[in-house]
Amino acid sequence: MTSPGKIQRILPAALRVALLQARFASGDQETDNLLEAARLRILAPKQEERGEGLEKLWDAFERIKTLEPGANKKDMADAMLDHAARPGSQLRASLAAEADALTKIGNTHRIRHSETWQEPLETSLQVDYLFTRLFAFIYLQLKASGRAA
Repeated sequence: MTSPGKIQRILPAALRVALLQARFASGDQETDNLLEAARLRILAPKQEERGEGLEKLWDAFERIKTLEPGANKKDMADAMLDHAARPGSQLRASLAAEADALTKIGNTHRIRHSETWQEPLETSLQVDYLFTRLFAFIYLQLKASGRAA
């Protein structure tokens, strides 16, 4: 609790440090706004607000896939990954697999959409895990492409 009596959430240490240090300059104001909203909402004590933070982060993830020039979304997303690891390297292949896995998670769980077949996240621990995983992936891409301080 803060001095004015506001409840403050204690985050997992690794996530807390990353969130406090992260500064975004993606070149796209909407992406930066989504990232900042995600960062603020994940700090909230209420699970519903943290879920909204995860949703904003997932929205930013989808926008980041289109920040690089290219003919289509896949080409643009690949160009972004090329900043983070040398094309053809094993790490680059692993990052592509991680991007695919994160996209699948976003499409099969009730994070951004509300289709009846989507599985909801059930605990705040799941929200924290997915936020941490996606935040790390996004930060790597933005930092490697010169879009984060």
